Amino acid sequence: MKFIKNNARIQEQDDAALIAHYKSSGNLEALGKLYNKYMHLVFGVCLNYLKDEEQSKDAVMQIFEELVLKVKIHEVQNFKSWLHVLTRNHCLMALRKQSKNTTVSIDDTFVENTDFVHLDIDDTKERQLTVMEKCMETLSKEQRVSVDLFYLQEKCYKEVADLTGYEMVKVKSYIQNGKRNLKICIEKNNGE
Repeated sequence: MKFIKNNARIQEQDDAALIAHYKSSGNLEALGKLYNKYMHLVFGVCLNYLKDEEQSKDAVMQIFEELVLKVKIHEVQNFKSWLHVLTRNHCLMALRKQSKNTTVSIDDTFVENTDFVHLDIDDTKERQLTVMEKCMETLSKEQRVSVDLFYLQEKCYKEVADLTGYEMVKVKSYIQNGKRNLKICIEKNNGE
């Protein structure tokens, strides 16, 4: 068991060295080498969300293109975990974009003797996401950042405290109050 922990620590150090090299030199080869180690995992996550092999292959390339910019501006502690969150968010945004662009044939919808499929489900999801985004903006900066890191980026309390510089007690308070305020805002806006 000890060997596995040491191996994971060495992996993180290697990743950190490649990130540091890329940030200082802009050398895409270093970023490519880092990404190549996890590309199979990225493809697996994409396939799980997108359910389409070709679309997943495209997503793997698009995510690398995102990395070129995002690695330079983000402070990445654990590249593998950070990449997983980035990949998941990329796929969710792609699915969201697809649901906006879904087209329905008029013939299929209005032909006699066909069952009417209620398409309000996608509209409902879209409205809920829009309301949540608006409500996130109503939170204080501390609450918004803490809630985003904790729930959307799946960081633990300690990681949120480390990333933000907030005290652990404050982080817990920001998350608890932010969640409550978000819930109140969402309920209020869904009632309208």
